[in-house]
Amino acid sequence: MNGVNPMESTEDDSSYDGDEEVGQRTQQERKPWDVFRDPPIRESSGSVSDKRALVTLTKLVKVLAIIFTTVVVLGSAVLVKGTVLFMTSQLRKGKQTVYCNKGLGGEKQFAAELPEEERVAWMWCILIAYAVPELGTFIRASRMCFFKTVAKPSLPEFLIAFFMETFHTIGMALLFFVILPNLDVLKGVMLTNCFCFIPGVLAIASRNMNEPGRPIKLVADVAATAIQATGFVVWPMLEGSEKLQLWLIPVTTIFISCGWWENYISATENAPLGFVKPLHQIMKRLSATRYYNYLFISCWKILCFFVSILVILALQNENVNNFFSLLPTAFGPHKITVIEVISSDAGTSVLDEALTTPEKFEMDAYYYASVFVLIIQICAAYICYIFGKFACKIMIQPIAFAFPVNMTVPLSISLLIVMCGLKNTDPCTYQNIIPDYLFFDAPSSYTVGDFLGTQHAWIWLLWLFSQTWITIHLWSPQCKRLSPTDRLFVTPLYNSLLIDQSLALNRRRDDTNMEVIEPDMFPDDELDDAHIAEKDMLGPSDEVTRIYACATMWHETRDEMLEMLKSVFRMDIDQSARRLARKYFGINDPDYYEFETHILFDDAFETTDGDRVVNSYVKLLVSVIDEAATLVHGTTIRLRPPVKYPTPYGGRLVWTLPGKTKIYCHLKDGDKIRTRKRWSQVMYMYYLLGHRLMEKPISVHQKEAIARNTYLLAMDGDIDFQPEAVLLLVDLMKKDPNLGAACGRIHPIGSGPMQWYQVFEYAIGHWLQKATEHIIGCVLCSPGAFSLFRAKALMDDSVMNKYAFRSCEARHYVQFDQGEDRWLCTLLLQRGYRVEYAAASDSYTHCPEGFNEFFNQRRRWIPSTTANILDLLMDSKRTIKANDNISLPYIMYQILLMGGTVLGPGTIFLMLTGACVTAFRIDNWTSFLYNVTPILLFMLVCYTCKSDIQLTVAMIITVGYSLVMMAVLVGLILQIQEDGILAPSSLFLVLCAAEFLIAAIFHPKEMYCLPPIVVYYITIPSMYLLLIIYSVFNLNNISWGTRESPKVQTQQEQAVAIETKKKDKKKGMFSFLTKFTDKTKSNKGSIEFSLANLFKCMCCTYPKPSEEAERLLMISGSLEAIGKRLETLERILDPSSHLNGRLRVRQNMRENPLMPHPELPEFDQESKKNSDDDNESVTSEPKEDRIDDVNPFWIEDRKLKKGEIDYLSKTEKVFWTDLIAAYLYPLFEDREENKEEKARITKDLKALRDTSVFAFFMINALFVLVVFLLQQNKETIYIQWPLGAKANITFVEDNNEARVTKEYLELEPIGLVFALFFGVVLIIQFFAMMFHRLGTLSHILASTNVNLFSCGKDNDQEDEEALRKEIIAVVSHMQQMPPEADEEQDKRKPSQRKLTCLMPSPQAPKSVNLADNFKVSIQQFMNDGERGIDHFSHRYSLRKRTASHLMNMHRRTTIERRNSKALAGNNKMSTTYPHLTSPAHTEIANEGHVNAGFDGFSEDVGINRRPSQKRKSIVTFADTDVKYS
Repeated sequence: MNGVNPMESTEDDSSYDGDEEVGQRTQQERKPWDVFRDPPIRESSGSVSDKRALVTLTKLVKVLAIIFTTVVVLGSAVLVKGTVLFMTSQLRKGKQTVYCNKGLGGEKQFAAELPEEERVAWMWCILIAYAVPELGTFIRASRMCFFKTVAKPSLPEFLIAFFMETFHTIGMALLFFVILPNLDVLKGVMLTNCFCFIPGVLAIASRNMNEPGRPIKLVADVAATAIQATGFVVWPMLEGSEKLQLWLIPVTTIFISCGWWENYISATENAPLGFVKPLHQIMKRLSATRYYNYLFISCWKILCFFVSILVILALQNENVNNFFSLLPTAFGPHKITVIEVISSDAGTSVLDEALTTPEKFEMDAYYYASVFVLIIQICAAYICYIFGKFACKIMIQPIAFAFPVNMTVPLSISLLIVMCGLKNTDPCTYQNIIPDYLFFDAPSSYTVGDFLGTQHAWIWLLWLFSQTWITIHLWSPQCKRLSPTDRLFVTPLYNSLLIDQSLALNRRRDDTNMEVIEPDMFPDDELDDAHIAEKDMLGPSDEVTRIYACATMWHETRDEMLEMLKSVFRMDIDQSARRLARKYFGINDPDYYEFETHILFDDAFETTDGDRVVNSYVKLLVSVIDEAATLVHGTTIRLRPPVKYPTPYGGRLVWTLPGKTKIYCHLKDGDKIRTRKRWSQVMYMYYLLGHRLMEKPISVHQKEAIARNTYLLAMDGDIDFQPEAVLLLVDLMKKDPNLGAACGRIHPIGSGPMQWYQVFEYAIGHWLQKATEHIIGCVLCSPGAFSLFRAKALMDDSVMNKYAFRSCEARHYVQFDQGEDRWLCTLLLQRGYRVEYAAASDSYTHCPEGFNEFFNQRRRWIPSTTANILDLLMDSKRTIKANDNISLPYIMYQILLMGGTVLGPGTIFLMLTGACVTAFRIDNWTSFLYNVTPILLFMLVCYTCKSDIQLTVAMIITVGYSLVMMAVLVGLILQIQEDGILAPSSLFLVLCAAEFLIAAIFHPKEMYCLPPIVVYYITIPSMYLLLIIYSVFNLNNISWGTRESPKVQTQQEQAVAIETKKKDKKKGMFSFLTKFTDKTKSNKGSIEFSLANLFKCMCCTYPKPSEEAERLLMISGSLEAIGKRLETLERILDPSSHLNGRLRVRQNMRENPLMPHPELPEFDQESKKNSDDDNESVTSEPKEDRIDDVNPFWIEDRKLKKGEIDYLSKTEKVFWTDLIAAYLYPLFEDREENKEEKARITKDLKALRDTSVFAFFMINALFVLVVFLLQQNKETIYIQWPLGAKANITFVEDNNEARVTKEYLELEPIGLVFALFFGVVLIIQFFAMMFHRLGTLSHILASTNVNLFSCGKDNDQEDEEALRKEIIAVVSHMQQMPPEADEEQDKRKPSQRKLTCLMPSPQAPKSVNLADNFKVSIQQFMNDGERGIDHFSHRYSLRKRTASHLMNMHRRTTIERRNSKALAGNNKMSTTYPHLTSPAHTEIANEGHVNAGFDGFSEDVGINRRPSQKRKSIVTFADTDVKYS
């Protein structure tokens, strides 16, 4: 490969020779008289405005979320614990409760005895409370099994899960129907800390023998398990003599703890016991088959619990029939017996030694109390589970999950002591809160001292500490952000009766290593071992996240190019900061990524004087890239000129950015490669994933790992975004391996009414439509303007290859080429991948600002959207089977939307008809005629006239309908005043407005999108009626429609066009009127009239110049050209003569005042133009022979700057040649051999248009006819509206009666249509939006870090996430160049401001290399010692201890790097390097540059690497030839 090999470039190599030296400086050296500046100002575009305020607000919201979640989880867990103990306290047979004696007579004391009906009611409550989450598990398992793909277990695996869950269920029944009714509430709540015995035993057996600190941890494990075992005997030994049932506690606790065995089998090869590894294999298989198992096990657990209750009742010699026969009266009216008691000793409890008197009475029971308690328990358990899961997802688990779960029992005990004490003191304490005959089974002691002494609280504290140790993993979670529920918890839902123990023991101990097991992943053990062995072969570099930003450009404006380039420069800064932080501080950044930008320029070349040159848009891109860098960095920057590559498809320009990432601009020549956006996407997909990945000489498993972690960021050429937006999409990708594509919130920017309309349209489209698709199924379209695609998904069968399919039918042009991004997503969905929407990922794109441009854009979008959705619906059966995220309800929702789209014009027409009747007080037929006339006229124009005329008519009708809509609004307001707000039309309007308002409130950052609803409202007829008609009637028009500019024609093409035009005119019927421009052989400039050649009239003729005159003119021109060349040579050889010439010109100025002055711009431009012309004429003779692959004419264009010229490797050149031949060869539709095919496609497109127009017209016409005729008979065909009825009171004087009649409003047919088509959809979208906002909030909070408790901790123990983000932020500031605009100086008054040009020692220009800037900055702080730390902490707003800690980290990392280099140097004497050969190639294209700043990973240093080689990134991104020796 010729030129400079990028592999040999190093981070420190920033110098180069010649005129390019200025490219490495922020600004050129200026002369003393030219020091006045215009410093660049960092403008706040859409993606960077109010960023600080947003970050602060987000942190505040997260703090509030932490506090709120902690309180909710703790409060709901305590409430569940209390309600469950309240239920069990009512189960003891013959239980008596102190009854309030208010109103029952003086000092008498009473007690209430619970009847059998009350016990039965509470038994059923416990059964229902246990069954509710199991029913939820069954529903979830059913949904997964029927709508998704799940694996089926083997019989032994199913039996293991079955028996373990059976033991757990039997233990639960024994606990709540035998043990707890025979214990007071304090002993019962303490016993709930003793259900960790089996997990403790398995934790001991699974402890890794090579784990650091294993002896201490093992001793703690044994001690915790032994303490758990003491719970078997404490209560039986103390009270077992009186209550023999307590001896079932050992069996109960062991059985219950069997339910959490799966979470404590660790994946370790060094377990001390041999049975752990087989158990772990079983556990992995159970993870894959969990939903299939629980489809049956959940139902079995409910049945087993129910049967266990009956068995327990039978064994206790109770009447089992009462459990069923008393059920109606248990939850219905029944009586409670209250008896008077006399205490024999005032010092004892009322009930301990009571002497019962015969006096007693009965009272009505509050039979609904048990139902209320049950509802509270169910809701509290679900809330506790949901908020606990929410805490784990947003990375606040230690404080908002672990803390409240462990504090549930202590807080419950404290509250129970207080409540029981108050009840003992005054039996009437809870008279108006709890029925007097219901209360906890209170203990005999009510003070803390008594509790600690007589209740054996010391043993409970040991149980609590042992449970905390066994669940110690809760305090150091290993989860990733927004982990799915299956990765957070072992079993699908929770145990509502033991909510705190269920959450603690069911929370996975290590969810980062949990593999997502596919259904057919483990056919046998050998495959499992092979899979593990292949995974171990992967290196750390194979798991690095790679992001390729791929932008498609065509005819973007300067501002649009600037926005996209600024976004790329921001990504470059972020990637550089993460790389430097990783390299010089040794942090483990999970968000680290390698980044590279590819710009694919369509129609980048044009022909000028027979040579192919780049067009003005390419030159514009080259000219603005320095401006973009300047605006982002805040200081004047000139990048190194791009390296130019001649390529088989045209050309390539390569820039290296300050952060060492690269921009590759692929210039597509329409004569060499196929143009348009879809083919550009095919081009970069095959290049990045086919050539640069699949042709690498690495193993298949490495390629798979790289593909899994490689993402393509599809962008438009005008997109504006922040790095955080990309990282949010990457987070979604890492969260779900089945996610094929993800898109963010796109904001349209621009100006004018059309932009206002699109602001609101985009808002409700994202707020409602995309959010609904995301929640109930999949997003159908991930826009090509800003979307992230997973490389592995694109490489799947029937995706990338099918996407490269050439359109050969009429519908292909509509579905494939008009909406390429939607079709790509359709292919992904049909292959089973999911497409998601992330509302927190914001991007900004320029939208059409003109009416015509907007209509043409939607003319492409609407047919392609309809075609792709129809394709998905027609193939829905196979799609549902292949895609787990698409279900039959989702297909029904899409069918509903499709029906609304097809019938939308008819519906809007009916709405206009009815609205005009209301607003203008006219009859239905008149309103119908007024509305149908412009519609039919527009349809006729669309079918017969050109597009420009259609758009003009559409614009005129739009203006008229806008006025009508305002009149309709006034009419609706009057109707609301007349019929009330509860009338059907009024209520629908209010509900729509309320939905939009609530949606805006739930998107507070986007409240500005709400005011344009006025423009949206008045243009409803245009956008939902005229636009649909325009799109359908122009279905045969497959032009792009936006950003089109006149094509530059060659002279030959112009001559052919003129000749064709002449022929067409001669063929015309009135050709005698069009022969004005024909010229005779001897006359020039004549105007000629003729009529069938009978007579001819010629006017304004003058003769053509003769041949001699023409020759004289040619000679004169040649002499003039020779004179200019001589003058140019004289200027070059003798500059002084040129100066004398300028003086002569000034003298001539006095003689000829009309001549331009040499000081004026006109003179300079003219002389420069002449000079350029001279130079071009000098260099154009003789003309150099050009070879496109070596020295194309465009490569010497001065507008592309004087950069290096390089060439592609042989392998890549062959790749491009083969790719173009296979998929991307130009179509050349204008050539003679393709005209027949083009004519066929044109004919087919017109036929498709005609068929679609006929179907569209007939469907809407029939719909309108039916509904309108029904509307005509609304007096007999209507639905009585129950709301807003008016009462009429009539007084009859004859019999003095007042008659009251109600007049109901009527729901007419038009209103019914609106309710069906729009009301149902809006309701679905509203609730889906609410759920999606919760997910978006979780996403934002999970990515926000706040360190609340770092003040009292050492820096070494600070939160790793907060420290990592702090380091990256500091490095990002340190690598930046100081801005030219001094904000501090600008804030001062002009009289106090210091001028930069008058400062004594102006700062020297700083290097553009961000890594060099960082090195200089960090070295200055390091050299200053303690003072440097102070300066460092002050400069970057850090605490001094944090600054010192960062310095120590940098020092330690630097020492490790030096030691690694020394180790590599020592290996030079003893290491023999074998000759490496590729299995597939002898010459291997490494396909890309190595990021010069990327220094590899610590584990790669010095291992299997030649000492002479400098450490480079193994992540390759550009083109070099590397030969293994």
